[in-house]
Amino acid sequence: MPALDEDLFPSTPSKIKIERTHTIMNNRSFHRNCFTPTTTLFLWTLLLILLTASYMTIQTFVDTNNHHHHPIPRHHLIIGGPHWEKKLRSSAQIRRSHGISVLVTGAAGFVGSHVSLALRKRGDGVVGLDNFNDYYDPSLKNARRALLNSHNVFIVEGDINNDHVLTKLFDVVAFTHVMHLAAQAGVRYAMENPHSYVNSNIAGLVTLLEQCKSADPQPAVVWASSSSVYGLNDKAPFSESDRTDRPASLYAATKKAGEAITHTYNHIHGLSITGLRFFTVYGPWGRPDMAYFSFTKDIRQGKPITIFRGKNRVDLARDFTYIDDIVKGCVAALDTSGKSTGSGGKKKGPAPYRIYNLGNTAPVSVPTMVSLLEKYLNKKAKKHVVTMPGNGDVPFTNANISLAQRELGYKPTTDLPTGLKKFVDWYESYYVDDHRKSVSY
Repeated sequence: MPALDEDLFPSTPSKIKIERTHTIMNNRSFHRNCFTPTTTLFLWTLLLILLTASYMTIQTFVDTNNHHHHPIPRHHLIIGGPHWEKKLRSSAQIRRSHGISVLVTGAAGFVGSHVSLALRKRGDGVVGLDNFNDYYDPSLKNARRALLNSHNVFIVEGDINNDHVLTKLFDVVAFTHVMHLAAQAGVRYAMENPHSYVNSNIAGLVTLLEQCKSADPQPAVVWASSSSVYGLNDKAPFSESDRTDRPASLYAATKKAGEAITHTYNHIHGLSITGLRFFTVYGPWGRPDMAYFSFTKDIRQGKPITIFRGKNRVDLARDFTYIDDIVKGCVAALDTSGKSTGSGGKKKGPAPYRIYNLGNTAPVSVPTMVSLLEKYLNKKAKKHVVTMPGNGDVPFTNANISLAQRELGYKPTTDLPTGLKKFVDWYESYYVDDHRKSVSY
């Protein structure tokens, strides 16, 4: 896959204009004496009908979104109609020979937005789906959406647990592939809101797979698992054949469950399934809840940062993987996925089932990462070093990528010093040069 053009992810966010709509409501009052009793009865009946319809609409909205951190504005959930379907078909249109049409879930997210633009760049059809929850600052997701929209990638605002939204998408577009990246991320947040992980990472996955298995033809499915599934494994580097039955966090447990669930749909319904175990993805347009991102913010503002250390004063280490390398692995997985073999949910023969590590193979300690940030920000960090609590984090991650190298042609090319410098440059442009110092994230 060709290298990503820099202008696909501009470092100057002023290039992105987010449209804002304002609803103006006019209040009208009527005097009761102006109406005859018959007219009054008619108006009360009409009012009752309107109130009933409004309640049903609101209740449906609440039932659909009761697991979000905050409900999605109603106007974003309206789907269907000629104009909506026209935008959907335009976004899904394939613009190259032998191209593919991909539904990307979590398209306004970090990895999802990068993958969507990479696919669009080479001429594939891309439709996004995202619920725009507020796990982190939605303004960053909206900026990614504006960037995607500028490249004619349409993101439908809806939840993967919403059967109505998914059915409409599959009715309008015959997707050849699904890139499933929507998930509740973060290891530590699971201790605060465990239900969001079950809702997104398990129930949402099943809802999506149900649509895929019933489609005719069935799409091939590539989805994001996680290096977290290796859990308490202490054998390094981590290989796909290693045991994954000792998760250290609820997040890891939901991803492990996802691997079992996708295997079932492959076995019973003939869905082509590829699971990708990501190792600590970082880079421009990243997630603000990640350590490298929050450290950058706090170091710039002169705030102390908390660095966790393992037992026996061992530094934590991560196999940091730059976003461009992850994108190449995702696209390669789509291109080599093979066809699903079911029709209308009925399996006609065996279909591919694959799992790959996508990492960088070079773990770096957290203190080393902080030193690099200090260098690029030209500012010393106020460090507060503490022993890692029992919150589900693991001491280290290290990927064996030989299988992905052999079968996907996967070869990471960006080391941490290079990737962090690119991130800091983007951060300075997005949050500082564009006068966004007051942005809360």
